[in-house]
Amino acid sequence: MKNISPHKIILTIIIVITLIMGLMIFVYPPSIFPDPSHGFQVMRSMQMGGGFNRLVTPNQDDISKNNSDFLTWWSPGQYLVPYIIKIITGLNTGKATALVITLFELSGLAGFYFFFKKIGFTSIIAALSIAFIACQQAYVIPYIFYNGGEILLFGFEGWFLYGCVATKKIDLKLLLFVLLSGWVGFFCKSSFIWIYAAGLLCIWLRLSAVGESLNVRKLIKNGIWLAIPAIISVACIYIFFLSKGQTPASTSTGLKFSLQTFSFPLASPLVAGFSVDDIMHGLLFPTFTPFITPEHTLWILLLMAVLSLILISGIIRFVPKNNYRLFVIVFYLVSILFFTTAYLRQMTISYEGRHFRIIGLLIVPGIIYLVAKLKRPYKAAFVVLCLVLIGINYSFLVKGFIFNKNISSRGNSGFAQQTIDQQSLNYLLKLNDENKDAIFVFTTADLPLEITHNRIIIIDPIIKGEQINYDDYSYDGHAGPLYLLLPANYSAEQDSTAMEFFPGYKDFSEQKLGKNYVLYAAK
Repeated sequence: MKNISPHKIILTIIIVITLIMGLMIFVYPPSIFPDPSHGFQVMRSMQMGGGFNRLVTPNQDDISKNNSDFLTWWSPGQYLVPYIIKIITGLNTGKATALVITLFELSGLAGFYFFFKKIGFTSIIAALSIAFIACQQAYVIPYIFYNGGEILLFGFEGWFLYGCVATKKIDLKLLLFVLLSGWVGFFCKSSFIWIYAAGLLCIWLRLSAVGESLNVRKLIKNGIWLAIPAIISVACIYIFFLSKGQTPASTSTGLKFSLQTFSFPLASPLVAGFSVDDIMHGLLFPTFTPFITPEHTLWILLLMAVLSLILISGIIRFVPKNNYRLFVIVFYLVSILFFTTAYLRQMTISYEGRHFRIIGLLIVPGIIYLVAKLKRPYKAAFVVLCLVLIGINYSFLVKGFIFNKNISSRGNSGFAQQTIDQQSLNYLLKLNDENKDAIFVFTTADLPLEITHNRIIIIDPIIKGEQINYDDYSYDGHAGPLYLLLPANYSAEQDSTAMEFFPGYKDFSEQKLGKNYVLYAAK
């Protein structure tokens, strides 16, 4: 019996671990990030009779009526894929989402493995690259918090890159690939558009090369052929989706020059590839108490920008694979151009490493290749770095899973609700069952998923001392009982402000729900 190849052992271990984690979250589904929570509000509206991709909410001028808005801020895949599985299997939303996470994690691993091999790396380097990807916190986050388009995009973009490098000539198959991949990628996540542009640029340059140089005639001819399906694909996305509302890229508050505007995109190989932004819970704008001061953070970011440039230069210089170097150069430059422009114009695009994840994925086989050429002490240092990443990221996974399993509450959706205890959630579910025409008001987008047949309103959190524009918050009129759920740490002034958003309701009763929330009710 022949010995099993090392790369097969590595891949088998990763697949088994992924399946085990998938089984764990199927039994105890994860929590959910805010972005897909809003997407699931659309699914909820569709289940209650709303149209496709329409968010049905109470009207601010007359709360007894409804508004129906086409949601363009996020792409529809994040809720439609779980919705389809939910319809087919009869599972609740949480378990259907758990299946989506497992399927797309496996798809992402397979897509990038075959892409790395197709672009010229050996089976063992491709397998080690997949192992390194599985060490990243971005890989384990979906098992704690469903992150919607992020996991869908991971499951698709490896296959998209494979298609970009596998094409040999301009033919019908390539034109269909260009047309359909734009739609599928956007369906997964709207930010795929810049990845789409970078991938098509790689195809164009690769097919227009003759030897080591570009042929002008081929550039023009191939450019025209590729442009036709690309324009059709993007035009359909705009006409049938983006033109119906606002997107993160459609709003701008003017130009703003800063060091972070340029340094964050430049630093993306380290920020995204080594889980720096994830481990720090936000390098520039941390979710929790920051590890270091903002001044020190900027210096660290500048250092990582310089080191990232050195790393990319090393990959380009020492990895003897022309197609791979082309993809690294094009994707890195396009990402810098796209995000620097977005940050300069102050679009609603955050400074987060997840936006650059494909850069962190692309450079992995190049790093593995370079490390393999180094002397033993440097290899050992890299192994230690990988072990540190595994320790940090998988301890984060274990803690998050235990919290979701033992502490979080669960209701109709099946998702883990981390901010409310089970007894308090049960009381909300009881109110939901007892009423048919009530309105529930929340300051988060995840808890409303538990309200099945009453209307809901989601208001932005009230920041103490911040001036409120009541036109943005107020709901006039009266329509059935109103239940207003506010954080328990709100001051009396914040609570009073929230109640003033509903001038048609008076004499609110107050009831403490657990340690995290206070419920105000008016009938």
